[in-house]
Amino acid sequence: MDRPVSGKAVRGTRTHSAPYRTPDERAAQGRIIRDSIPRSLQAGWTVPARRHDPVELLVASNQHRLATLVPIRFGRMSASPFAFYRGAAAVMAADLASAPTSGLRVQACGDAHLMNFGGFATPERNVIFDINDLDETLPAPFEWDLKRLAASVVIAAQHLELQHSDMTRITTDLVREYRERMHDYAAMRALDVWYDKIDLQKYQDRSADPEIVEAVRKRISQRIEAERRKTVPDHLYPKLVTEEGGQPRIKDEPPLIFHPTEEIAPGLQTGYAQALASYRESLAEHVRVLFDRFHFVDLAIKVVGVGSVGTLCAVGLFMASDNDPLFLQVKEANASVLEPYAGKSRHSNHGERVIAGQRIMQSASDVFLGWSRGQNGRDFYFRQLRDMKMSVIIEALDTGLLRQYARMCAHALARAHARSGDAAMMAGYMGSGQTFDDAITEFATDYSSQNRRDYREFIQAIREGRIQATTEE
Repeated sequence: MDRPVSGKAVRGTRTHSAPYRTPDERAAQGRIIRDSIPRSLQAGWTVPARRHDPVELLVASNQHRLATLVPIRFGRMSASPFAFYRGAAAVMAADLASAPTSGLRVQACGDAHLMNFGGFATPERNVIFDINDLDETLPAPFEWDLKRLAASVVIAAQHLELQHSDMTRITTDLVREYRERMHDYAAMRALDVWYDKIDLQKYQDRSADPEIVEAVRKRISQRIEAERRKTVPDHLYPKLVTEEGGQPRIKDEPPLIFHPTEEIAPGLQTGYAQALASYRESLAEHVRVLFDRFHFVDLAIKVVGVGSVGTLCAVGLFMASDNDPLFLQVKEANASVLEPYAGKSRHSNHGERVIAGQRIMQSASDVFLGWSRGQNGRDFYFRQLRDMKMSVIIEALDTGLLRQYARMCAHALARAHARSGDAAMMAGYMGSGQTFDDAITEFATDYSSQNRRDYREFIQAIREGRIQATTEE
């Protein structure tokens, strides 16, 4: 069993020789952990005596990024405390590692904020709700993800200028949803947990306000229908590609979309043959048959998100024939922000680390998930670009919709954690009362204040010229 520790994650492993324990016995083991790490220790946030400087951590995280794009990253983070939080996963990882931990490890997301959840199409063309960004995934204590998600809800509520009482209720409800879902998973058969998914077309939540659920269901239905009409040939292809000169070519829109030089992306002269061959080998055999129908046409750097800005992210265009395109997103994968505190990945390629984490945590994954290593030594992973991917617009949420969305995220996170972790032990540790809910809510509220302080330091560093930020129009 992973034993609880304070300030350092346990790196225990399970073997098939371990004795069988019933769910009740494992839940009892979870309750025993409370003796050394009471749930009350999960509450609140106290600044460590030797806390890392947040600006220095952010600057250090730029080590492998394209220097010309770093000001765009910082410019996007400067928009608001919520935008700053999205890009400051490295800062929070260091903070979480300084606090007591249960030691109950799962395959963690590593960056479980509200904007890293959403809808996307499965290979069977169903639309599910799940975690959709796992660049930082790594085995780590389960509460690290939950605390980051809960704090993001508080910061989002502040961004929307909701009342403090509503903010507290939404956050407590999120933690309760996670805890109760984990109790459900603890009682389920292993295969039932693995097969469980949140089908957006059949979404329901009996614990929520029926009117809110109906409003959410209606919005989801409309969004899915709109996304289904946006086919790659008819929507994405003309948006991203020009055929001037008779050959398809991705449109340059600097500084956000541009063709790389050989220095930035070695392999340009050979059409990235080596990297694509390596990627192909990472695919399942039946997917290679499909991939072989497509031929590489073009690749361009494409700036995405907030935290990813500056890493070498690109979009590749492949064609099977006229009017039959495939867009693959190619994202650089560096070491997880959790690695200094939770241990190194067992995967030598960080692209493979991300893909392995996705396949463990997501109830369904893109068939084109794969990884490679470039001639420059950088690790990458591949996936389809915008395959009916749907993200929430935070500014469009009111109190009721934010509460419902937060519950969906909590459900998805609990399901993901139950696939790799011991649901019975986690449920036993959290308990059936409100003690754990209140502790995490208190942490999230306190940490939102820390985030505002860090944001002010970040803005001050920009004003003083210590770091450069470019604001986009």
